[in-house]
Amino acid sequence: MVKGTASFGKMGRGYTHIVCRRCGRRAFNVAKGYCAACGFGRSKRMRRYSWQNKKVNRVRIV
Repeated sequence: MVKGTASFGKMGRGYTHIVCRRCGRRAFNVAKGYCAACGFGRSKRMRRYSWQNKKVNRVRIV
């Protein structure tokens, strides 16, 4: 019958993301079955977009 503060302490159990087999980042969503970083499990191509890197005069700034 408790649905307040005591219940919220149990929300830290389990995990949403694990280490991805393809990119090695901790971004593979266990429930959805795909990696948020590289798109593994959703696409055979690597997930990358042109807006991910800042470019000035067509040169990438690190």
